[in-house]
Amino acid sequence: MANPRTLVSTLYTHWDTVELLVRLSREFAVLTSDQVLNSIARASAQLDAEAQGAVLRALVNSDILQTMPRSSDLQLNAYVLEFVRGLTREHELGLAAVLQARVAAIREATEALNEGMLGADMDRARGAANKLAELLRQISLQLDQDRHALFELAENAKSADSSMPIIQRYRRVLEAYEQYVEPMNQMMDTGPQGTFYRYLEDAERALDQGRERLSVQGALYSHRLQLRQVAHQAKELRRFGRLVAQQCADTLLPLREELRQHNALTSAISLLLGQVRKRGLRSALSRPTEDTALPVWRNERGFKLQLGDEVRAVMAAARQYQPQAVAFPQDEPGDAMQLLELVDEAAIRAHLIRSLPVEDLLDWLSTHYAHLQDPTLLRVFHDLLQDPDWQFAAADRPEKTKLQTIRVQHYPQRVSTPQ
Repeated sequence: MANPRTLVSTLYTHWDTVELLVRLSREFAVLTSDQVLNSIARASAQLDAEAQGAVLRALVNSDILQTMPRSSDLQLNAYVLEFVRGLTREHELGLAAVLQARVAAIREATEALNEGMLGADMDRARGAANKLAELLRQISLQLDQDRHALFELAENAKSADSSMPIIQRYRRVLEAYEQYVEPMNQMMDTGPQGTFYRYLEDAERALDQGRERLSVQGALYSHRLQLRQVAHQAKELRRFGRLVAQQCADTLLPLREELRQHNALTSAISLLLGQVRKRGLRSALSRPTEDTALPVWRNERGFKLQLGDEVRAVMAAARQYQPQAVAFPQDEPGDAMQLLELVDEAAIRAHLIRSLPVEDLLDWLSTHYAHLQDPTLLRVFHDLLQDPDWQFAAADRPEKTKLQTIRVQHYPQRVSTPQ
């Protein structure tokens, strides 16, 4: 038996290789040395042949890989395989019988808990509570693993080659539905035939009653806390089991119905082809019966007929068509200069200082600089108003000033000596 510390250290060092080997173990139960070396080369391409052999020997010496008796082949350690599959969601679908056996064991543990509480046997009650906690943990873990395994089955079936026969693509899906989903649905039925919810409810009731009885008796807080934790675990498992059952049914049921529809369609088409061969196309399709009617046998699609460029060119040449010339507007050379008008703002400020005081700044600008465009003139006007070096006083009544193209209504701004 290998040292656990050595095994964990080697697993950490060569995790990528072990993960590839775990995926490969889904197809091959036993691995050859060449397969292991190829996986090492894929995970660590920078290693040479000697280093790859050293990695193989390290995996064998740490007991991650075990040699088969009477053979040189290798297999993964069962504990390592279970651990890595659990972390990487690579679990195979479990058996419904195992899940049913664990659910049945809940009833036995609940009966032991009730007997221990009635007989005031605290050791037996605590042992039954521990067994219940372990069973609930195992059931929750199996449900989570089986859910991911079913999802992977559905994804593989959907992503398989479309040329593959549909019965072959969905064979594993049908097997999983019949061997796992159906028994699980029967077990989780809320009616009298279901055992999952009924046994869990009995366990919850026994745990709650036991905790109340221990509270009345003044038992240790640790004992009451243990029963309360197991009761919460049972309540969470009821919710989680219902969620997993619904997700599995929603994932596999559409694929199952698709396969059934395909089979019905194939059967109807074969029957109709036989009728056409015997009676002819007109007689077979003129009076469809229930036996020859096709389920969803055609799909109405609208289409549009459009002429190609080659046909358009031939028709234009035949009719001597001349396309109409369309003149697109072009920018004139002076447009850019009109948008950007150069202004000597320093000269305007000097002129304004010499003209102080000014009763109406905008009227003064339109009088002395009428050659400027209206946007430029208004920009200079607002720039002067924002200047803190000038003193402005607005009039009480608005006035109108006529510019080149627009008329501005404003309150005249009186400009006095700058500060």
